[in-house]
Amino acid sequence: MLDFVERLQDRLPAGRVVTAPEILAAYSRDKWFASNLPDAVVFPKETADVAAALRFANETQIPVTARGAGYGYVGGCVPSRGGIVIALAQLDRIKEINVPDGVAIVEPGVVTGELQREARARNLFYPPDPASLKNSSIGGNIATNAGGPRCLKYGVTRHYVLGLEVVLATGEIVRLGGRTMKNKTGFDLVGLFVGSEGMLGVVTEATLRLLPLPPARGSLSASFPDIEAAAAAVQGILAAGFLPSALEIADRFTLEAARGHLGQQIVPAGEAHLLIDLDGQEASVCSELSTLANLVKALGAWTVDSAQGEGPCEKLWDLRRGFSESLKATGLKKLNEDIAVPRGRLVDLVRFAGQLQDRYGFPVACFGHAGDGNIHVNIMVANPDSPGEQARTEQALDELFRQVIAWDGAITGEHGIGLAKKRWWPQAVSPENLALHRVIKQALDPHGILNPGKFL
Repeated sequence: MLDFVERLQDRLPAGRVVTAPEILAAYSRDKWFASNLPDAVVFPKETADVAAALRFANETQIPVTARGAGYGYVGGCVPSRGGIVIALAQLDRIKEINVPDGVAIVEPGVVTGELQREARARNLFYPPDPASLKNSSIGGNIATNAGGPRCLKYGVTRHYVLGLEVVLATGEIVRLGGRTMKNKTGFDLVGLFVGSEGMLGVVTEATLRLLPLPPARGSLSASFPDIEAAAAAVQGILAAGFLPSALEIADRFTLEAARGHLGQQIVPAGEAHLLIDLDGQEASVCSELSTLANLVKALGAWTVDSAQGEGPCEKLWDLRRGFSESLKATGLKKLNEDIAVPRGRLVDLVRFAGQLQDRYGFPVACFGHAGDGNIHVNIMVANPDSPGEQARTEQALDELFRQVIAWDGAITGEHGIGLAKKRWWPQAVSPENLALHRVIKQALDPHGILNPGKFL
């Protein structure tokens, strides 16, 4: 192994290859519980460094795992077979924000929230907003096709990637797409790499679409007697012709956890909660907010609070952003499953989550993106490592994913498969679909060096 590291160091500028034990440990995991030590971590400063590392790895058939900020929730960047981690956090330049073209050109280590701030300063808007936007990187967002609350109106990361620079497993550098809003020149190779979880190539630059910044924003917070009533109200809001920028839901257990962790004053009364965001021109937002408040009351809301403007709206959103930490603060282990169902199944899903809770005896907390059917179903477990509880947890997850698949849903809406959902991958796709994935993987990574040990 020492010989491998020395030969890799010979291929790269001094200081790029690190083997210090504390660095190997830091790059052995993401936010999931699994970890595995790499043999070396490469810190590229330019695309040529990534290309050199991949050429070496392809020649020697050493595993390579690309890593962004390490904020994934499914073990996607865990180097499960050791080898080389390519840590892209230092490729963090915003190379260009072009106002007339409405594009940004960025390296993969750029933090999502930082890009949003820089775009906003130019009266532009980068809509994708994963919960980890203050920490997660654009490269990781591209790898998982990350989403967030604004997906209902604005779509996911894939809808904003116009072009990519990608280093293939062989070390070859390819440029895909461009900087135009429409481009039908050949296959959609950009779309192929977005969401590929680092198994087809390493992104070293992205050209991203930016939108005009909406000048006005309004938010509405509504409480309901139960989660089923709140879920039914979602359908009523959409049926009335509203398209909010975000439409979020939370159940009783989640709200109770927030009352304990964040304080009673921030959490409205009731057993379920909807948070709705509108954006656009000042007059239209004001008018829609008033009409929507009356509609939500008619749909059964107990309380309705509204806000206009960035600061007041963000105060309402403090509750939503605190849900995950509130659940962790209960002392229970939070198993976060980011399943997605057809929107018409939303009420069925929250009922099913309640049935799981009754059958298996542990809390099931639901919150998330009700407007697009992507709900975070959190199984809350006291002792996940005890044999009895582990067996019950696995049975509950099997039942959850089996039902989601039966409803033509998806086992992951935005986190990816990684290691955490590898077990259910063969059930989630047809044999023909799986075979097609393998054909593409073989064509682009014939030695299977890129992020091995995951769902392919």
